[in-house]
Amino acid sequence: MQHFSSQDTEAFSGLRLDLFLVEVLKKSRSAVQTLIEGGHVTLDPMPSRGVASNTKLKPGTSITVTEPDAPPPLAEGLEPEDIPLNVLFEDSHVIVLNKQPGLVVHPAAGNFTGTLVHALLHHCGGRDGLSGRGGMERMGIVHRLDKDTSGAMVVAKTDAAHEALSRQFHDREVAKSYLALAWGVVRHSQGEMRGDIGRHPRHRQKMAVVTVGGRYAHTSYKVEAQMPLAARVRCQLHTGRTHQIRVHLADLGHPIVGDDLYGRARNHAGLPATPRQMLHAAELEFIHPATAVAMRFEAPLPQDFTEMERALRDCRGGAAQKPLASPAAGAKSLPQKGKRGVAPAVYEPREEQKPTRHSL
Repeated sequence: MQHFSSQDTEAFSGLRLDLFLVEVLKKSRSAVQTLIEGGHVTLDPMPSRGVASNTKLKPGTSITVTEPDAPPPLAEGLEPEDIPLNVLFEDSHVIVLNKQPGLVVHPAAGNFTGTLVHALLHHCGGRDGLSGRGGMERMGIVHRLDKDTSGAMVVAKTDAAHEALSRQFHDREVAKSYLALAWGVVRHSQGEMRGDIGRHPRHRQKMAVVTVGGRYAHTSYKVEAQMPLAARVRCQLHTGRTHQIRVHLADLGHPIVGDDLYGRARNHAGLPATPRQMLHAAELEFIHPATAVAMRFEAPLPQDFTEMERALRDCRGGAAQKPLASPAAGAKSLPQKGKRGVAPAVYEPREEQKPTRHSL
C-alpha cells in the first residue's frame, strides 16, 4: 500500500488523477488506469462522482493506492495436454502450424488449461522440447493470434531459434497476410490504413484508433471477392498491434463478420451462426533461424470460414456492387462521427483492377 498525503498532492492541484499516479508510481498510464478501474485507488475526501482516471485533484486531497494480490504463478501445474495440432512444417528448430479457432495461445487468467502451450508440451515431449525464452507460461511462443483467429503461427523449439525469430518480428522482416470476411460493400478495391492504435478511452476491453497514447499501426488491404452483404479482404500487416486488423477494418466501416467486439450482431436469413470473427492468418514468411533459408507457408482455411463465405456468396440480401476504382488523390480521413479521444485512421486508396466476385 502507498499513501500520498494532502501535502504530497498540493502541488498537483488540477491535474488528472491518472497522470499524477503515472508520475509518482512510475507505471504506464494503462497500468494506472487498470488500478483505478479495479478499485485499488481511494481519495480522501471521496469525490461525489466517485474515483475515475480523469478525476481532477483538489487541494487537501490524499490518495491511497493498494496493489492487487498477485495471482499464483501459472507455470505451477502446467502439464502437457493431448490437443490435436495441424502441423504444416517441423524440424529440430521450429514448428509451423495452422492454429484452429477457439484455441487460446498461452495460459492466462481464465484460461489455465487447454491452451496451445499445453498442446505443444504434449507434442514436443515436455518442456525440454520448447524454447523457454518466453517464460514457463509462453514456452515456444514467439508471436500470438487471438483465441478466435485461426491460421499460421511459428513456434520456437530452441532458445536460439526464439531469439532469431523474435528479432525478425521486431525488425518487421516477417511477412504476414490475413483473410477476413468484412461486412458491407468496400468502396475501393485496395488501399492503406494508418492510424495509431491504443486502448479505447471508455471501453477498456477494446482497442481503437486514438489521437493520443497509441502506437503507429499500418495495414494494407485488397478486396479479393465482393459479395452482396460482405467482402473477402486480404490484409497485410506492416506492424503488429493488438487487434490491428479488427480495429482498422471496423474503423474503415467494414467490421469483420462475427466480430461482436468491434461490430454488431447481424442476422440474415440463410446465414449460419458466427461464433467467432472470420479472420484467418493465411500466409507467413520468415527466414529459417538456423539455415537462413526463406520460408513461406500457406494455412488452409478452416471449415467454418469456407462455409460462411459460401453462405454469404449465395445470400440474396441485395445486389452485389463493385468497389470503386481508387482515385489518384493522396491520403484522406474517413468520415467518422467525432468521439473524444478516438479518431479515424488515415485511408489511402490505391489503383487496382476490379476484384473477382463470388469466388471461393
